[in-house]
Amino acid sequence: MSAPPTPPADEVPAVPAAADEPARLPTQPSLRRLRAFGIRPKRDLGQNFLVDSNILGVIDRAAELTAADVVLEIGGGLGVLSEHLAPRCAHVHVVEIDRALVPALEDALAPHPNTTLHMADAMALDLRVLDPPPTKVVANLPYGIAATAILRTIEELSGVTRWVAMVQREVGERLAATAGTAAYGVPSVLAQLACDVRVHRAIARTVFHPVPNVDSVLVVLERRGPAPPPELRAFVQAAFAHRRKALPRSLALSPQFGPGLRDRAREALVTLGHPADARAERLAPTELRALWEALR
Repeated sequence: MSAPPTPPADEVPAVPAAADEPARLPTQPSLRRLRAFGIRPKRDLGQNFLVDSNILGVIDRAAELTAADVVLEIGGGLGVLSEHLAPRCAHVHVVEIDRALVPALEDALAPHPNTTLHMADAMALDLRVLDPPPTKVVANLPYGIAATAILRTIEELSGVTRWVAMVQREVGERLAATAGTAAYGVPSVLAQLACDVRVHRAIARTVFHPVPNVDSVLVVLERRGPAPPPELRAFVQAAFAHRRKALPRSLALSPQFGPGLRDRAREALVTLGHPADARAERLAPTELRALWEALR
């Protein structure tokens, strides 16, 4: 006898029902809302919904929420994280781009008057006008915008002191990478100039529906200073623009800095204790800032 066909990856498993009763909805909130509102995850939006409620406690403990905190959640999804956070803080701003999820989110947020739903693209929304202003970012971030969203909130939300985000493993490792490693680059430097960054723990693929094809981690950032100014961000990007070239050469190839900076950069590197032809990846974030200050 042939095996039964495998259901599509985005199909919600049915809940068995007795012969004399209608099919029951799942008790887990995400699975229940998927079925109740006929929602199918959209792969082009990177939708992988949390369906294991046990992970919610891990997230909120890592966030160290207080009754005064205002949380920004980017990618509200089916609201399972939103409704978990709401009783534990003063306010939750939930940002979601997919209007098909509005019924599920309204179902989750209705019992919590201290929540605001923003139907918008998080990368276009003016975060500075959120009221009350966020103090923490806690989110299961869509894979496609994870690093950009974290760096943008570091820059634009000076009142945020802590980030706890579910991200693709490579993104988390890149943000936390140290100088001299393959993962170290512009995101590492920009994040670490403002924050202490660490990968908190690995996350099993099975906590998501549909199950993603990549591994995830929970990454934690704790602010210890302001975001780097635009001039320093541009300097870091130019320094890493040509990873195989020496840092002074990479700067010289940048239209913003030009060849005139090459000899000065070589001299400054030696003064800082590095070879004149060191690559950007060899310098820690604080050393790159020191080099930028020396060349200003």
